[in-house]
Amino acid sequence: MKVGYIQTNPIFGNKEENFREIENLSVNLKADILVLPELFSTGYTFISKEEVYSLAEDVNGITSQFLIKLAKNTGAIVVGGFPEKEEDKVFNSAMLVSKNGVIGTYRKLHLYYKEKLWFDSGDKPFKVYDVKGINIGIMICFDWIFPETARSLALLGADIIAHPANLVLPYCQNAMVTRCLENRVYAITANRIGKETRGEDNFKFTGGSQITSYNGQILSTAPSNKSFLDFVDIDIEKARDKKLNKFNDIFTDRRKKFYAN
Repeated sequence: MKVGYIQTNPIFGNKEENFREIENLSVNLKADILVLPELFSTGYTFISKEEVYSLAEDVNGITSQFLIKLAKNTGAIVVGGFPEKEEDKVFNSAMLVSKNGVIGTYRKLHLYYKEKLWFDSGDKPFKVYDVKGINIGIMICFDWIFPETARSLALLGADIIAHPANLVLPYCQNAMVTRCLENRVYAITANRIGKETRGEDNFKFTGGSQITSYNGQILSTAPSNKSFLDFVDIDIEKARDKKLNKFNDIFTDRRKKFYAN
């Protein structure tokens, strides 16, 4: 199974140009799963809730149309981040699509920094999607710092965690080694690069997109300063075996009655 990411450098508010960057990077690409960054079509550094709302879409917008086209061209199941509009609310979401249409969305549960001002908190439970026999879970960026996120998805049966991100802190890539090892799942962290200075904020994004194996091995890592894509072949069955050895299984060995909520 061929899985990968595209690391981009979005221009704030310019969806068409951001789509074009991905199209140029993905020419002749064929894959099974492809992950794009958080808010890949809009950029990240909003300055008001009204601005977020003006750039937000529902699942029938131009971003979903672009992702479906990308899925058709690559043959992949595609996951990418976008601001999702529902009535008067806007969520920091990720969309899962195939060539046939939108399969589902995940709304970020753990909002970072001023996201709490611009976005509504996610209101959907974790869900794992069975697509073509692959069990795909989704988390977004800062969700990584809460181990309950990856564990919840693993307990729901995820083989792979798709992880769109706009990382500015330096810790995530190392932490994903532990997240994957402790849950025996694969993860695809698709980050962005570049800087955004808007209002009082000046963000520098860390790049370093990463594919992490069920055993904690880093299978791919991107540079910190350029748009990039990479793919690896993985054996999905290895993520379904939760045994570390003939005596230890990371799920059945859990002592839930002793764990605090």
